[in-house]
Amino acid sequence: MPRLYPARRGSFTLARKVQILLGLILVMGVALPFVRQIEQRAIRMAAPQEIQQILEAQVEAWNRGDLEGFMSAYWKSDSLRFHSGNEITLGWQPTYERYQKRYKAEGKQMGNLTFSELHIEAETHQMAWARGRWKVVIGDKTFQGLFTLILRKFEEGWLIVYDHTSAEQNPSNGS
Repeated sequence: MPRLYPARRGSFTLARKVQILLGLILVMGVALPFVRQIEQRAIRMAAPQEIQQILEAQVEAWNRGDLEGFMSAYWKSDSLRFHSGNEITLGWQPTYERYQKRYKAEGKQMGNLTFSELHIEAETHQMAWARGRWKVVIGDKTFQGLFTLILRKFEEGWLIVYDHTSAEQNPSNGS
């Protein structure tokens, strides 16, 4: 019967080294998927707070009249999708221009934006969605509606890749 243990203290036979190596490979093979699951779960748990901060930064940018700052939460890609009313806008630049035409053109104001009833959930460690209510007050007019966002985690962080926003048909005075 071959010896599986070192002949003397402090020295390993080749067979023992192979056993240790195979044991480590087995442990890593079993443990690695669990480590990845724990890591992905932690990312999913942190995502709502990160996305909440992004939405708060959007509100702050909007309320200081910084449309580019507001748009920095959107994926700067031709594949960005923005749906509102009966319109579908594809791409970051056309979405920016749509906002600019509606809120920054001569004689237009951006007003004061608020989000409420936010619900944010990470579906995976790379994909999340947020929904809620938006309200913009411009002078004595109040515009409001609902939104649903799909966000994707990129190297630079969470970005909105899809925005579906609806609005009440008639803005209200006051409120």
